[in-house]
Amino acid sequence: MTSSATKKAKARSVLPGFGLSLGFTVFYLSIIVLIPLIGVFVKTSGLTPERFWETVTNARVLASYKISFLTSFYAALVNLVFGLIIAWVLVRYKFPGKKLIDSLIDMPFALPTAVAGISLTAIYAPNGWVGKLLEPLGVKVAFTPLGITLALIFIGLPFVVRTVQPVLQDLDHEVEEAAVMLGAFRWRTFRRIILPELTPALLTGFALAFARGIGEYGSVVFISGNMPMKTEIAPLLIMTKLEQFDYRGATAIALVMLGASFLLLLLINYLQWRSNRRVAAA
Repeated sequence: MTSSATKKAKARSVLPGFGLSLGFTVFYLSIIVLIPLIGVFVKTSGLTPERFWETVTNARVLASYKISFLTSFYAALVNLVFGLIIAWVLVRYKFPGKKLIDSLIDMPFALPTAVAGISLTAIYAPNGWVGKLLEPLGVKVAFTPLGITLALIFIGLPFVVRTVQPVLQDLDHEVEEAAVMLGAFRWRTFRRIILPELTPALLTGFALAFARGIGEYGSVVFISGNMPMKTEIAPLLIMTKLEQFDYRGATAIALVMLGASFLLLLLINYLQWRSNRRVAAA
């Protein structure tokens, strides 16, 4: 069999029904993802450039951007650290109740976000179980950016844990043991051997938690207090404009959020690609 015939045979045997499967995949993604996104661009195109700029740079809108992106970033950063610690404990240690804790990690996936928001508000409100203990200390959680960050930490934690956990399970323990036998301290072993292997997964978990936080609505709308210029998030402002039948204004804000999220995800993916290349070269 010639080389060209071999290549054609391999191309045909990649996946049974590959052409049909690919066509269905593109069609499905177009219906679910591409067409709605195109709809945002089409609806926003009805605005003149001046009107679009005026809408997306309004003081109230800029304040909502700041709240959404900063709280999402801080929440993802916290989850990056503590998600790694939780994944490490679940993979490296055996203790009573381990399976229960492991299952609780997925609770934010199963729990309706509105229920999570109401629960967090009830607990951290000034008269709540935890809120009344923090109030004498001058710490206010509910109806502040801190409360928003707390809600986003709650819904974003599983993304980091579930992304890092399988990578930790697949790490070769013999390399760590060899480093320890050669005299490397635990921190140096973690920093020079384990952390480079985990970096791509950590970046992926951070990006997923950050992206989820930017668009989160249900768990935040109750605990934020929805005060314009202070605790009003961008998704809530979009909902407000929709209720006022200002569809073009809502899609204009959504377009800015979409563009910013896309650029940030591209940056994270680029950093992940660089990290993978560095690990492969090593």
